[in-house]
Amino acid sequence: MLTDISTEMMLPLFPIFTVQVLGAAPVVLGLIEGLAESAASLLKVFSGWWSDRTGKRKPLIVGGYWLSTVAKPFLALASTWIHALGVRFTDRVGKGIRTSPRDALLADSCAPSVRGKAFGLHRALDTVGAILGPTFAFLLLLFLGFRDIFLLASIPAMLSVVILVFFAREVRRKRAPKLSFRAGLGSLSPGFRRYLTVVTLFSLANLSWAFLILRASELGLGVGQVVLLYMFFNVVYASVSLPAGVLSDRVGRRPVIASGYCIFGLTSVGFASATSAWQVLPLFALYGVFMGLVVGVQRAYVADLVVPRLRGTAMGAFHSAIGLALLPASVIAGVLWQVVGSWAAFAFAAVLSFVATLLMVAALKPPRAESKALIG
Repeated sequence: MLTDISTEMMLPLFPIFTVQVLGAAPVVLGLIEGLAESAASLLKVFSGWWSDRTGKRKPLIVGGYWLSTVAKPFLALASTWIHALGVRFTDRVGKGIRTSPRDALLADSCAPSVRGKAFGLHRALDTVGAILGPTFAFLLLLFLGFRDIFLLASIPAMLSVVILVFFAREVRRKRAPKLSFRAGLGSLSPGFRRYLTVVTLFSLANLSWAFLILRASELGLGVGQVVLLYMFFNVVYASVSLPAGVLSDRVGRRPVIASGYCIFGLTSVGFASATSAWQVLPLFALYGVFMGLVVGVQRAYVADLVVPRLRGTAMGAFHSAIGLALLPASVIAGVLWQVVGSWAAFAFAAVLSFVATLLMVAALKPPRAESKALIG
């Protein structure tokens, strides 16, 4: 939660700062987001595999959060978009190191029957930080500029590292066999691989949040209004995450994930056809519902489909596939936006998301097989 307060004080300002202050074009913004997320994603699979191999998750978690914390203040010194790329890149590398071991530790710490609830709670608390962060940013904008806010945003991130060092604990479990990285990936189940294929396809549609904020600005919303809108989205996201996790424990993961994909497709259609600022509010609400339904439940489903000793590797493969897909997704969106128009970027996202919805329903395991995988 503390880390997200820090990050979300900066994120809603980052696209506007990069485009309007540093002079970057929309396609450059897409390149920054794509490169940063994709580079981080390469680390997620290695850090997850390493946490399985060594049996230790906490050192990677602490190290990743520390690296992101160190990088953030340097955005206040950026004078070109290349500097912004460097800061964003380093921050995402820290995320790449910590994410897979953190999610694996969360799965290690709860029973399968409440796994969806646990991941939903994680996303809810994470998103509480995403509500408080934009709130602080909005209030600080009344008195301070972008660069001062970027400096202040480092304080809660530092507190999060302190809490991790002194309070986070490892969970005793079986260490993975001394498999090579390639052998570890090869040991993941066929059901998980099919699931990963569908998730990757959807990730090509899931254009960066930065484009949603840029679209809101394009429709006439000011900086302060965009920050409030971003905060509103996170309120919806936090409200939906825990109930969605509980629902997935009861009805299965696939129906919940498929519903989220479909809602994202409808949201993209809405952004493509929006003509006035008032339409942005319900669209950001729908985007929050989509995130609440999908983000935590997707991770819980990863844990369902693999044996405990390979959870770190599976989480890493999952996060890496998503992140690597974000580079072409962001670049394609940026090019379509600049060459054709913003509507084309959202139309592309809508088509792919509807295809992924159908595949999630039709191409993956039936609920009975899901239960067997979970028990295994």
